[in-house]
This record gives sequence, structure tokens and C-alpha cells, in this order.
Amino acid sequence: MEQDQNLLKEILQAIVTYPEQVEVLRHVDEMGVLLSVKLGEGDAGIVIGKDGRVIKAIRSIMNLAGRRSKARVSVRLDVPDLSGSVRPTAVGL
Repeated sequence: MEQDQNLLKEILQAIVTYPEQVEVLRHVDEMGVLLSVKLGEGDAGIVIGKDGRVIKAIRSIMNLAGRRSKARVSVRLDVPDLSGSVRPTAVGL
């Protein structure tokens, strides 16, 4: 594991409800470093935060960490699509 990957994993584990389910995958290409994050159920909202403030702050920290190695670091949250799930509806209205 690289330093940027470890840093992101530690930050996320400190703020989520299910730290043991945090998974960070690292992919390097000509565009830079992409860190893909998989979280436990319900943790995406915590990581995104109100108006995206938390994830924006995390991305800023990771960008600064990437400057050490002169790499562009991007963070992507792999959030499952909830549109296919069944939501309760009000009956009889």
C-alpha cells in the first residue's frame, strides 16, 4: 500500500460507523492516482457530509499529500445505486 492510500484509509476509518468495511483501491495511470473508496452501508452520507463539505475537505487533503510525490490524486466514492431499491410509500392518500 502506498502512503496516499494509507492516509485516506485512516481518515475514513476515523469518521465512519463501520471502519472495518472501508476499502481503498489504488489505480495509477497517465492522469495521476485514482483512489476508489468502498464503504459500509450508510457510511456514504457521513463521508459526503452536508453539501459535500466533508468529501471536499478529504479531497483537498489528498491533493496536498499527492504534491509530495508530484502526483495528481483523485478520490472517487463507489456508492451503490439506491434507485432500484424498494422504498415505502404512503397508501391511501
